[in-house]
Amino acid sequence: MAGSEQSGAWIAGSDKPERTSVRIGFMPLADCAPVVMASVLGFDEKYGIRFELSRELSWTGMRDRLVGGEIDAAHVLYGLLYGLQMGVGTRARQMAVLMNLNQNGQGITLSRALAARAQDGAALARLLHADEGLRPTFGHTFPTGNHAMFLYYWLAAAGIAPFEDCKLVTVPPGQMASSLAAGHMDGFCAGEPWGQRALREGVGVPALSSEEIWPDHPGKVLGTSAGFAAAHPHTCRAMVAALLDAARWLDASRTNREAAAEVLASPGYVNAGREVLQYCLAGRPGSKGGKGGWRGHNGLRFFGDGEASFPWLSDGMWFLTQQRRWGLLRADPAYAAIAREVNRIDLYRDGAALAGVAVPDAPLRSSTLLDGRVWDGSDPAGYAASFGRID
Repeated sequence: MAGSEQSGAWIAGSDKPERTSVRIGFMPLADCAPVVMASVLGFDEKYGIRFELSRELSWTGMRDRLVGGEIDAAHVLYGLLYGLQMGVGTRARQMAVLMNLNQNGQGITLSRALAARAQDGAALARLLHADEGLRPTFGHTFPTGNHAMFLYYWLAAAGIAPFEDCKLVTVPPGQMASSLAAGHMDGFCAGEPWGQRALREGVGVPALSSEEIWPDHPGKVLGTSAGFAAAHPHTCRAMVAALLDAARWLDASRTNREAAAEVLASPGYVNAGREVLQYCLAGRPGSKGGKGGWRGHNGLRFFGDGEASFPWLSDGMWFLTQQRRWGLLRADPAYAAIAREVNRIDLYRDGAALAGVAVPDAPLRSSTLLDGRVWDGSDPAGYAASFGRID
């Protein structure tokens, strides 16, 4: 492999990693697979480092451990990291996105009672407008995080005002199915396998997958503090290279996805049924004439020939536009400048070179979302304003 010779020179030369051991936090979700499998398969050691994995129980706890230095890096929500950068609900901290870890793989689940009355956004809007006393409770996993932004986007696209027409609660992902079963909420948006668990336990009904909201949307990232990235650039590059190897391995075949599911089912990782995780991870082959690797049942992919791993500036800016849309940011930030500061394309490019992975020519990409709007990063302030609501 082209990256092997490069990595040997890296480890032996003056650019060897500053740290031989890196503490990485992860949440028990199907999309933690690259972090776990990089450690299990030894991709980390190939580049002169060793991942010390820490299973976290909530995004709030992970955030606190990351900013407090108890962990060095994390498999973390894109929106959470940008919320930290902007000081939303907490003191602002300088953060760094080293790479994207997955695309797609999340979903919105409704309680059986609510789904019996409305199974999609349009039907839910009609129901709420017909019954003014009805105000369903929806759960997400973190106030600035991906699941909150996707949930709000889906509701608003159907003509439902998230904050006025619904009650919104923050729930750790592993507690979503049990909270739905207990009647504490009427639906939730979270990563797998928790939507599948709700379905298989007979308490939830899938409303839609996140790829229907934004096809090939960004998911979790490899995040760290800007200070750690500045002090340990070679360690960061080695982490990127190891995780690219793991992502490429995961997307290479259904057999690899099934093997990963077997590992993730362990109580030390996701602690969920092997069959559920196999369904989440090993759903279908990629499109585009067989290119792009394997995908999970709801589009979950990790590599996509490097496209899914690249820290697109437009992806980071999208979360800023949504945080501005919903009043979490009081004014338009310097969208492009912040994305260039946070998304460390320089470190990603070096790590990709070690792993022999091609890097896109441009840092922006174009997508069409659920409501037909095109997002390409060219006018973030105009895009945020186009939704109409800014508190």
